[in-house]
Amino acid sequence: MLESLSRNWWAIAIRGAAAILFGLLAWVVPGLTLLWLVILFGAYALVDGVFNVIASFREPGHHWALLLEGLLGIGIGCMTFIWPGITAIVLLYLISFWAIVTGILEITAGIRLRRVIAHEWLMALMGIASVLFGVFVLFAPAAAGLAIALWIGAYAFIFGILMLVFAFRLRGSRRRIVGGTPIPRAI
Repeated sequence: MLESLSRNWWAIAIRGAAAILFGLLAWVVPGLTLLWLVILFGAYALVDGVFNVIASFREPGHHWALLLEGLLGIGIGCMTFIWPGITAIVLLYLISFWAIVTGILEITAGIRLRRVIAHEWLMALMGIASVLFGVFVLFAPAAAGLAIALWIGAYAFIFGILMLVFAFRLRGSRRRIVGGTPIPRAI
């Protein structure tokens, strides 16, 4: 799994950059209508899901969590395009559900990587950020549209930064892999 992740570090970096871009757009143009927010979120969830599905098939094995996360993202992304007139409350519940489930899957992946990669805590931290964001949105569904856009922007921006740091750590760990076996890092 480490070899697959480090070989495809660039896909994780693209996901992180997309999250940062989405977060910045939500901050720069916080007065977006709910329809534009739905479209931006749907596009992000769809792209994120597609990258996860591709990554899960590039290396056969036990990548069910990545595949499930990808299919969930694609499903949520498609749902936002099928029903663009969705209400703010329903959108919040979709986002909340997606963030919580995605976070749990990322925490699971971080725990599985703890013995094969340094800085696996970054993936677990991404998962914790996702779960906290999802729970926060779940308990504040009546917030104004402007606040919702800023919350989503903050989450996407922080998540994107964590994902970029994780991607570049993976890129660095690729250099330490010899024949698929990680070289122990110096203490």
